[in-house]
Amino acid sequence: MIRPVSQAANPSADAAAMLRRLGFAILFFAVPLAALFTRRALVVMAPLAVILLVLASVLDGSAKHAWDKLTALATSPGGIAGLVLLFWAGLSLLWTPFLPQASERLLNITGMILMGLGGYLAVPERMRSANLYLLPVGVGLAALIAVFLALTGGSTIDPEGLSLERGMLMLVLLLWPAIAWLHSRGRNLEALGLALAVAVCSLLTRDGLPLYGLVAGAVVFVVTAWNPVFGPRLTGLVMAGLLLFAPVLPFLLKPLATNLLGPTSPTTLALEVWRQIILGEPLRLLTGHGLETALRGRFLGLMPPSAPSTLLFEIWYELGLVGAVAGSVLLYQAVVSARGHRASVAPGIMAAFACAYALGCLGIGTTQVWWFTALVALVLIFVAIERGQFRTKRPKAVLHRMA
Repeated sequence: MIRPVSQAANPSADAAAMLRRLGFAILFFAVPLAALFTRRALVVMAPLAVILLVLASVLDGSAKHAWDKLTALATSPGGIAGLVLLFWAGLSLLWTPFLPQASERLLNITGMILMGLGGYLAVPERMRSANLYLLPVGVGLAALIAVFLALTGGSTIDPEGLSLERGMLMLVLLLWPAIAWLHSRGRNLEALGLALAVAVCSLLTRDGLPLYGLVAGAVVFVVTAWNPVFGPRLTGLVMAGLLLFAPVLPFLLKPLATNLLGPTSPTTLALEVWRQIILGEPLRLLTGHGLETALRGRFLGLMPPSAPSTLLFEIWYELGLVGAVAGSVLLYQAVVSARGHRASVAPGIMAAFACAYALGCLGIGTTQVWWFTALVALVLIFVAIERGQFRTKRPKAVLHRMA
């Protein structure tokens, strides 16, 4: 029997649904697992997932009003600050001593931004719960595998353990959207078990960075859950304030580090180098030294090898006051605008902000492509979770007796 035209299958919609499910499966499930075994997994898989989501939105026409969304995003205070920061980074190519490397880095950053915008527009307005449950399953399975690898000495694919360390950092970041989704569905026991599994992974790391990021995120999660208004405001002020007044930190913390850690500790030496750089070139605080100079300068003797390798130092050293002010405004506006999300999701968003920012301040390689890709993937996952919060309570059925 031939089906009526109105009931005929739509090949485009079916293909779009298949591509979208595959894209979310890669982003939610495959990425946390593959990051434990290969260092390039995130850089390859996240763009592939976004491409599949974009193709799906093109096939079923779900990416409507894309221009209106982009215009609203670009004209917001955070969007304007981001454009200023990107423009100033491009302008710094005029005075950077590493023009080819800085140009490549700026191109990578621009590509990550475009990938994030494409993924943002491609995420459907209503997410299916079946797709979102892949995230906690993937994070939980990756946590169990990470514990096994840490106890047995790592993977044979990466004997140095670099992929395992990076994979654990990814788990700490992805833990918060996974907890946010489980909490929004009332599965608090599963969320607690997932947090404990990732905490065990963090305790088994060699450098302790995942554990520090996890602690920072947990503190902000508790504060935001306790007070949904005070938590985001405090988080935004601390993040923006640390970046804006970062040049004061070496003068305040250097005596404290000397007394607590000793004059020859790496932290004390890094603070002393930062202090000497500020005193030696005070005018450079306005313009910075140009993009890519914080990393390349160590290898070519422009600064001592013991110079800080933190987000705060690198932004001020490369982009100066203009970059720091634009970055502070961007951070604050991003955090404050995120507090408008549902109460069940907001604590997870704030915890992810705090976790990523703490990792950047504690010395993770923020200039590396994999870190930018991880942040883009984190944002897209939270967008998907927010768009999966449309469920409402069903009205109770009322039976009327017949007269």
